[in-house]
Amino acid sequence: MEGREILLAEPRGFCAGVDRAIEIVERALRKFGAPIYVRHEIVHNTYVVNDLKAKGAIFIEDLADVPPGATLVFSAHGVSQAVRREAAQRGFQVFDATCPLVTKVHVEVAKLHKEGYEFIMIGHKGHPEVEGTMGQLTDGIYLVEDVADVERVRLRNPEKVAVVTQTTLSVDDAAEILAAVKRRFPQVREPKKQDICYATQNRQDAVKLLAREVDVVIVVGSPTSSNSNRLREVAARLGTPAYMVDGPQDLRAEWLDGRQRVGLTAGASAPDVLVQQVIARLKELGAVAVRRMQGVQETVHFPLPKGLGDKSMNEAAAEGRFAP
Repeated sequence: MEGREILLAEPRGFCAGVDRAIEIVERALRKFGAPIYVRHEIVHNTYVVNDLKAKGAIFIEDLADVPPGATLVFSAHGVSQAVRREAAQRGFQVFDATCPLVTKVHVEVAKLHKEGYEFIMIGHKGHPEVEGTMGQLTDGIYLVEDVADVERVRLRNPEKVAVVTQTTLSVDDAAEILAAVKRRFPQVREPKKQDICYATQNRQDAVKLLAREVDVVIVVGSPTSSNSNRLREVAARLGTPAYMVDGPQDLRAEWLDGRQRVGLTAGASAPDVLVQQVIARLKELGAVAVRRMQGVQETVHFPLPKGLGDKSMNEAAAEGRFAP
C-alpha cells in the first residue's frame, strides 16, 4: 500500500531493571572472564540470551550444573530463599541481578510475614518471578491467576492478609483480580505503591494510545516475555489486530494487507536493535515513514551490585544501553 506509516510507541523496549541485569552479566564477564553462569534466562529475550551466550555466559536452571567456585548471576526475575541458600552452601560468588522492584516485593513479604500476615499473590503460575516471590516463604502465600481463584483461597486468619502482585501483569487484569480479593477479604492490606512496575504500566499506557491511532500493532518481544505478551493483549482488547514477533524474520506480509498505519512497540526485555531491524523489514514491505508518538520519558536508573561498579545514566545512554 502506498504511503504506509509506522507509529512508534513511547516508551518502549528496555527498562532500567533489564538494562541493569544485562550490564551485570557483561561486567562480570569482563571482570572475571568466561564462563559466567546465570540461573535462568537473565531476561526473557532470545536475542539478548544468545548475545550473552556468545560472550561466554552459560544459562542453567539447576545449581548442580555450576562448578564449585564459579561466578553465578541470579536473573532479573528473582529467586526463592531455597535457591539463595543452596548457592551459599555451594560457595559460589553470587551477583544478584534481581530487578530492584521485584526485590521490593520480596522485602515486603518478609517484613509482613514477621508480623503474622498471610499473602495472596496475583500472578501467572510457573513464571520465574512468581516462583521467586512465592519462594520467599515456606507456606502462607497463595497464588491467584484469575477472579475464580480468589474464591478458592482458604486463609488461617482472613483478618491478617496482604496482597502482592507479579510486576509484569496487565494493569487492567490485576485491578479486576484485586477488586475480587477486596470483596472477599475486606481487611486485605495492599502495598503503599502498586507492585506492577512503572515500565510495565508506561508501556501498556503507550499501547492504549497507539492502538487507537493505527490499523495493526506489532510487539517486539519473545514468547516467554510476560510484559511483551501483555502488550499484545492490551492492543487486541481495544479491537486492534496485534501480533508479537521475536525479530524481523517473524513478520508476515499478510498482517499488513490493507492496513495503512502500523503501530510498533517493544517489551521491556526487547533491545532497540530488534526494533530497528523490524522497522527496516516494514520498510521493505512498503512503509515509507516513521513517526514517534508522544509519551513518558523514563529516567530511572538502578545502581549495580558492589564489586561491579556503576556508571552514570549518560554513559549508559552513550553505549546505546537505553533505547532512544
